Amino acid sequence: MSSTIAGYNLLEVLYEGAITCVYRAKRVSQSDLGSTVIIKTLKAEYPTVNQLNQLKHEYQILQDLEIEEIVKPLALENYGNGLALILSDFDGESLAKAIATRPFELKNFLQTAIHLAAILAQLHQQNIVHKDIKPYNILVNPATGEVRLIDFGIATRLSRENSTISSINGLEGTLSYMSPEQTGRMNRSIDYRTDFYSLGITFYEMLTGQLPFLGTDALEIIHSHIAKTPVPPHLVNSEVPEALSNIVMKLLAKTAEERYQSTLGLKADLELCQEMLQTGKISLFQVGEFDLFSQFLIPEKLYGRDREVSLLMSTFARIAYPQDNHVNAGKTEALLVTGYSGIGKSSLVNEVHKPIVSARGYFISGKFDQFQRNVPYSALISAFQSLVKQLLTGSETQLAQWKTKLLAALGNNASVMIDVVPDVERIIGEQSPAPELAPTEAQNRFNLVFQNFIRVFCSPEHPLVLFLDDLQWADAATLKLLDVILTDAETGYLFLIGAYRDNEVSPSHH
Repeated sequence: MSSTIAGYNLLEVLYEGAITCVYRAKRVSQSDLGSTVIIKTLKAEYPTVNQLNQLKHEYQILQDLEIEEIVKPLALENYGNGLALILSDFDGESLAKAIATRPFELKNFLQTAIHLAAILAQLHQQNIVHKDIKPYNILVNPATGEVRLIDFGIATRLSRENSTISSINGLEGTLSYMSPEQTGRMNRSIDYRTDFYSLGITFYEMLTGQLPFLGTDALEIIHSHIAKTPVPPHLVNSEVPEALSNIVMKLLAKTAEERYQSTLGLKADLELCQEMLQTGKISLFQVGEFDLFSQFLIPEKLYGRDREVSLLMSTFARIAYPQDNHVNAGKTEALLVTGYSGIGKSSLVNEVHKPIVSARGYFISGKFDQFQRNVPYSALISAFQSLVKQLLTGSETQLAQWKTKLLAALGNNASVMIDVVPDVERIIGEQSPAPELAPTEAQNRFNLVFQNFIRVFCSPEHPLVLFLDDLQWADAATLKLLDVILTDAETGYLFLIGAYRDNEVSPSHH
């Protein structure tokens, strides 16, 4: 990147991420010489349509917001092959820089924390969920204590949205500050309370100088967000009063229902701490007493399905944890979920996301279509295409390991797999065509190759959960292949879950 953007000289980098850069810059036009702005640009020389749309989306959201503490948009300009979002400047530094250069005194922490709670209160009142609260997106003026919130690239206007399992590189947000539900591994939708969790991580860092979860591996960090309780801040830094530590821990609750339910409740607790500090010291009190439900939200829990959830969990545990001496440990198991359309079969199955992450397993899914019954293996192929796409986001070392495993398993028949899951070729390279065979032999060969292919992904390190929905519309070839896989003594660490509408399956259906 050059030191200029049309009409502006770049002064300093405020933030540099994988996709975007944020700069402070000075105008060079004669009419407005010397005034500074903040510029957000895309790093790629040829940005994707999605990246360009994100900047347009951010400009639109900021235009509609009338909140003083939000940095105002001035223009969205063409720059190279992409766009540059021009924002009004705020004489401050990123909170991340402040955390790195000096510890936060309690007085300064509470002043900044109360400002942030007030900003979130205004955002949430306008049904805006930021989804990327972190120190890099918070500007603070050290002299005045004023605070500004930036980077609305993934903010949403929805009061609630669903998050799906995607590859690590496809997750929206910043992994270290991401709420459990935002990882897509919790079978919970995202609402305004995701911002409370990210704010809790930010507060934790301000008070202790470190993140609550320090893993270097992406799956390890996701597992920590979902399943591990962080060490309370007052045990990391003895200068932090226990009451303030309890506020942070409430923000960091794993389920949204256990966090603060309103920014007003959070702000009230922080202001109480501030009042106590001004008159002496912060004493222990019951946090959350001033918390009120600012919005009516139905808790996301599967009521009346405890037995079914328990069955799913225990079946997965048998497959994933052979060291616990389970019967059938490490074997292949299948479980069928039946019921009418809309009864919640998929929601029930999605409850296993959490233990899958804990076991560092893979969860893939495919759905049969009544209008594609003439397309053999459609749901299976869809599921494994998504898995291969996940693998392709790995490091060069990881890809080399997968290449070795796949070539060893597929041998001279590797091209048979490439024909149905084309992205496999991106891992193992171009392969010689397999010999032509008569239809029956070709079918048998395909079943054998697919068996070998599946075994590559089923291991003690990475158990595999395969969810196939709407099995009532499965084609005969898929059902035959599933029978072969499930009766294969050499395949283990595989949990096949099938869901079907029993009212649409006739007695003659096999």
